[in-house]
Amino acid sequence: MTIIDRLDATRSAIARAAQDCDRDPAAVTLVCVTKTFPAEDVVPLLEAGHRVYGENRVQEAMGKWPSLRERFPDIELHLIGPLQSNKTREAVETFDVIQSVDREKIAKALAEEIARSGKHPRLFVQVNTGAEPQKAGILPQDADAFLAFCRESCGLTIEGLMCVPPVDEQASPHFALLADIAARNGLHQLSMGMSSDYELAIQLGATYVRVGSAIMGVRDYSTQNG
Repeated sequence: MTIIDRLDATRSAIARAAQDCDRDPAAVTLVCVTKTFPAEDVVPLLEAGHRVYGENRVQEAMGKWPSLRERFPDIELHLIGPLQSNKTREAVETFDVIQSVDREKIAKALAEEIARSGKHPRLFVQVNTGAEPQKAGILPQDADAFLAFCRESCGLTIEGLMCVPPVDEQASPHFALLADIAARNGLHQLSMGMSSDYELAIQLGATYVRVGSAIMGVRDYSTQNG
């Protein structure tokens, strides 16, 4: 099965999952996660018409995507990994969407950089639905106050929420929790669901699903430092 076959199969599965719960498949955006894969591996997907991609690291994206954007200027690039405050300027310059806003320091830094640069990436708040100490994201019980801080103190426009459920737990309660937080805060975009559970996420309201290995294949993490 080629990478294009896997892309087509994923698109078909997304459409079926949406139709099964009476949702418009066009309301679900596929973010193809290309972290650790070189630019040449992405080109066939771009040539096939896919335009929305996700990266975990600012530095990796800065090395990979500028040349691809020259050939395919309508790319939409999402930061789905943790953002360090010292990388805020590069992140705003590189990404169209930042899904990992998760603490006051980052919100303030983004507000300053957006004001300085005039660029306005779309922003999602990451919620640590499993309260995992090793994982990024605002805790669920702090999400309402943090969203108010982003909006009222920093003047940020928050478009939606993102989560990464614990790998050893059923994902559905985490997706439902994220949807509840979004609903009470007037947010309509939900980034949730990955290769193993994106169909379930669609049933529970996902508007963005982040699919990597099901399309790209197995990653070689030996090429990464750290």
